[in-house]
Amino acid sequence: MTIAAKANALWEYANPRKFLAASERALPFFWTSAGLCLFVGLIWGFFLTPDDYKQGSTVKIIYLHVPAALMAINCWLMMLVTSLVWLVRRHHVSALAARAAAPVGIVMTLVALATGAIWGQPMWGTWWAWDPRLTSFLILFLFYLGYVALWEAIEDPDTAADLTSVLCLVGSVFAILSRYAVNFWNQGLHQGASVLRAGAITGTDTDEKVSNIFFYPLLLCIIGFVLLFVALVLYRTGTEIRARRIRTLLARERVGG
Repeated sequence: MTIAAKANALWEYANPRKFLAASERALPFFWTSAGLCLFVGLIWGFFLTPDDYKQGSTVKIIYLHVPAALMAINCWLMMLVTSLVWLVRRHHVSALAARAAAPVGIVMTLVALATGAIWGQPMWGTWWAWDPRLTSFLILFLFYLGYVALWEAIEDPDTAADLTSVLCLVGSVFAILSRYAVNFWNQGLHQGASVLRAGAITGTDTDEKVSNIFFYPLLLCIIGFVLLFVALVLYRTGTEIRARRIRTLLARERVGG
């Protein structure tokens, strides 16, 4: 199959019926895999790893904080992609997928902010600091709230999809800043990347890398969060599609009546 043929086959899932059928088949796999990875990863990380020689048992919050922070950022980037698809191709499933992902992103961002505060208090001596990454992350959270509020405030769904897509484009700046703020500003409290890089995995990089004792259960938790995110977005997108159908049918009945 050529690349063009594969792309056309992928676009077939812009059809709501095909999307619903495919997601219903895929959801049991994602729910089960996510539950298994999170169960094993969290038990392994919280109960079967030793305390860190510097941070003690506080370091174990990494198994919630890091995956949640990664998914909070990548959720917005997923919304950016689906919003661009809506603006270019006008596929309703893509707009509804972005809308479905936003509450999931809000929860992930809240978890990351809360666990970051709990982790930061004993490490930095404060629950909050206007660190570049923390600040951009807080602004990203406000964009999430604004995105959801804009969807709810506009009655026409296509107009709402257009405006929220533009908002998503603007908010993507802060999603990028949340990920790379440490690289842009050297004076922040956050350290640089120490998990998802080659040195952290192979052990060839000795600068602020995560020990393999902590890395492997953390990797399992990250995979679990990714699978959980996919499952939640698929499920919520299906719910949005059905809700849109119901609203359309009710509107037709009112017009016909």
